[in-house]
Amino acid sequence: MLSQTPLPPMSIFQPIQKTGVIYVMAEAHKAGYREDDTAWVNLGQGQPETSTLGTCPRLTEIVVNDRNAEYAPVAGLWELREEIAGFYNREYRRGLPRPFSADHVCVAPGGRAALTRAAATIGRVNLGHLIPDYTAYEELLNIFRSFIPIPVLLEPEKGYGFAAADLEKEILGRGLGALLLSNPCNPTGKCVAGEELERWLAVARKSVCALIFDEFYSMYWWTGDAANHDSLSAARYIEDIDKENVVLINGLTKGWRYPGLRIAWAIGPQAVCEAMASAGSFLDGGATRPLQKAALPLFAAERYAQERASIQNAFRPKRQYLIAELKKLGVRFDNDQEGTFYAWGDISAFPKTINDGMSFFSEALRHKLIVVPGEFFDIDPGQRRESRQSRFRHYVRFSFGAPLARLQAGIASLKQLLAAVSA
Repeated sequence: MLSQTPLPPMSIFQPIQKTGVIYVMAEAHKAGYREDDTAWVNLGQGQPETSTLGTCPRLTEIVVNDRNAEYAPVAGLWELREEIAGFYNREYRRGLPRPFSADHVCVAPGGRAALTRAAATIGRVNLGHLIPDYTAYEELLNIFRSFIPIPVLLEPEKGYGFAAADLEKEILGRGLGALLLSNPCNPTGKCVAGEELERWLAVARKSVCALIFDEFYSMYWWTGDAANHDSLSAARYIEDIDKENVVLINGLTKGWRYPGLRIAWAIGPQAVCEAMASAGSFLDGGATRPLQKAALPLFAAERYAQERASIQNAFRPKRQYLIAELKKLGVRFDNDQEGTFYAWGDISAFPKTINDGMSFFSEALRHKLIVVPGEFFDIDPGQRRESRQSRFRHYVRFSFGAPLARLQAGIASLKQLLAAVSA
């Protein structure tokens, strides 16, 4: 489906497809996109704006000295692991009997590295994955041969809902030994939260099924307690971290708005974290020491509260604006976009020449507008399906990660595009 540079004849190497936003941005650059060219608008970006929002101070320098120039432990600096464990205990586990410790944390050089380490530790089980979900899962689920990827289809007409009873049915019916998902979900914005999330963990506990939660968008939770700028994590409902097969993955990329630092972590049983560190020793070698040192103050209670409030106060109006404007232009939404900074929309009502994601994406590039086609989120490890007529071919993921002024420019470009096509 996606074009690849041909390999040399008789090559021992295999081609690897570009996935999701990586492909989108490669095509945009071919079309002339440059980051500093304000004629372009990126409504496909997978990162939040990184400038100062509200009162929260930002990192402005990284210290490199003789000590910081050394390798860091593959599992992460002990003091950073302590800070991360303390952060989870303070934010999600007050009053619970078993606090997390540094032994329950494994630091990695970015979210994909953390997910890859987690995948490397999974044994010979059926590993469930939801559809639609994060595009990078496709190759991740294909590269390791120890487990079998099992798709779990979510239905647009049901708002992508998936209850604990559905989870139990999938575990028992398909023999799932583990389930990987993003929560809040990229791209649909669906969230498993509150009592329903608690029931999920109870089902997994009873069924001895591992749950791997990608929680990178935990601070972008729009149906939580707005007054307290609430965030979402399954950490609230883990009874004993060492006795449950639950792994939480997060990082500085989205919630702290430092995508370029490539600092992520996994929270899980001590034995799993040790296995992930062993995997990291041959997969990635670990995160850099200066960046880990720089990250230490970001987990302080006041600093985190400021960042969380700044995100919520800045992104709620952007969410409201983008969704309202897209609806006016004919984009339909299956659910209320409960989390993330994306609007997952059905563009079937657009003119026929651009009412599927790939056609719209191509035409949008000609108008210097970037979006992500929905079919990239139709995860298909190993390309096991005969047809690529995706259920989500009429969907597009629009991002409100950029500043409001850029979103307004993007809506203006979209209006011009629709007018030009309809003329």
